[in-house]
Amino acid sequence: MSEEYSNKDETYKIIGILFEIHKNLGKGFSEIVYKDALEYEFKINSIPFEREKEFQVQYKNTTLKHKFYADFVVYNSIILEVKTVECFNSSHYNQCLNYLKVSGNELALLANFNAISLEYKRIVSSKK
Repeated sequence: MSEEYSNKDETYKIIGILFEIHKNLGKGFSEIVYKDALEYEFKINSIPFEREKEFQVQYKNTTLKHKFYADFVVYNSIILEVKTVECFNSSHYNQCLNYLKVSGNELALLANFNAISLEYKRIVSSKK
């Protein structure tokens, strides 16, 4: 049973690139290396992206001083967070949920390159 969701084609392209990078680099590099490889792949595949996209937090009638920086915003709608950790934990999921809140986007991808096989998770905003 196939579930339909927004940004399905774009999500598959991004996940394909994540696997391509992991296949070529494997595990063990720092996050910055994987981010550089992602930037390279997005460019050669003509995929629109912004790296280290800044988001401000609105609270009531003010903008708070602290800013969030998403690793990537791809296709102007998908947050992509890159990790090199033993395993995902609640702080990683919460970070993505916060990015979704402040960006107004509905979908985040969390990718972990520090495993024998690429680990990734789709995180969908609860707002509808």
